[in-house]
Amino acid sequence: MKPGFMIAATSSGSGKTTFARGLMTLLTKKGYKVQPFKCGPDYIDTKFHDMACGRKSINLDTFMASKAHVKALYNHYGADADINVVEGMMGLFDGYDRDLGSSAEIASVIGLPVVLVVDAKSAAYSIAALLSGFMNFKEDVNIAGVLFNKVGSVRHYEMLKQVCSDLGTYCYGYLPNQSSLELNSRYLGLDFSEKAESDTLIQLLEEHVDWKALLKLVPDSSGEDETIYTDFLKRGRVLMAQNNESFSFVYQEKLDGFESVSTFDPETEVPQLENIDLLYLPGGYPEKHAEALSRNEAAREAIKDFAEHGGKIVAECGGMMYLCDKILTDSGDYPMCGVLPYVITSRQQDRKLSLGYRQFTLDGKIYHGHEFHYSQFLGEIPKSVVQVYNAKGEPVSTPVLRIKNVLASYTHIY
Repeated sequence: MKPGFMIAATSSGSGKTTFARGLMTLLTKKGYKVQPFKCGPDYIDTKFHDMACGRKSINLDTFMASKAHVKALYNHYGADADINVVEGMMGLFDGYDRDLGSSAEIASVIGLPVVLVVDAKSAAYSIAALLSGFMNFKEDVNIAGVLFNKVGSVRHYEMLKQVCSDLGTYCYGYLPNQSSLELNSRYLGLDFSEKAESDTLIQLLEEHVDWKALLKLVPDSSGEDETIYTDFLKRGRVLMAQNNESFSFVYQEKLDGFESVSTFDPETEVPQLENIDLLYLPGGYPEKHAEALSRNEAAREAIKDFAEHGGKIVAECGGMMYLCDKILTDSGDYPMCGVLPYVITSRQQDRKLSLGYRQFTLDGKIYHGHEFHYSQFLGEIPKSVVQVYNAKGEPVSTPVLRIKNVLASYTHIY
């Protein structure tokens, strides 16, 4: 099998993303063809993976897809790579229901060796108890070794290596405790226009991490089966709204299932809506670009006319916001397409986090997805055409809206 491993962590904030993206960049610069993957529904980290590797990152999620499909995705997209690097999510065993859907479950399904990132700041031999617990908690999860973050000195690192030696696990290296290595967040996500990893980070990884040893990690062959990846039927000519921030959150596998995908920028271009089967308005941050979107009146009118004459539209989160009458922000009120008779507010006083997996049944089909936003409907929440549930099967108030051939929701559908 091709070399591959998962970068996971004991908890969120341990440095998993720093190591994962940094190693992807380093290995790519060394001339390796790196296929990136991301555990869970995250559509932000995948964008930085794309930048690091020059290849589209693929989500691996055992809530939104079956275990067999997740395994097949890994094998399919990583088939022509030199090495596959999977970034985990949250803590290794954190899932939507105990460890269901966790990075550990995905590692077990694929047979991936796990390299565990540990925040070593203000800790020494007590880390032995922490590592021992992680290494022995689940027999089907192969923790192949450890990477330490926020190491205070060479002497501190020698103490940490002793921990690994006593536990019989490999120490792949460390990063020193430097505030400059922190990856700063931007709004809900990150600024995709900025360079993802600093030259300092790449240099430190090359100096302090045994990256050549990582190339020897290979998934357990028992993680494979005879499942052959077959994507969606290649049908449908799709026009997709695309912009660096206002429309940018997309699951790559979804796009790969269409016959053809063309794009337009709703801020500056008028969509050509002839000879398409579907207009796809993905999620993003339209509230951050509301003035520019509102100013492009020709695009808004073209989309409204398309919807009123029976054109098929799927709009998710930011795309749904764009279809509404208005978006209210702290800087003003901005007219949108007017396809949906609702007003969205993203004013600071109205901001409220809505987050989690979502599932619903529509026209006999089960849909899975994820919701993550702070904006809200102004006033009463619109009536949904179906009941939406979270990962545990509990009802939530998230509406699914349907007008003519328009399907819209805050849910990013996988």
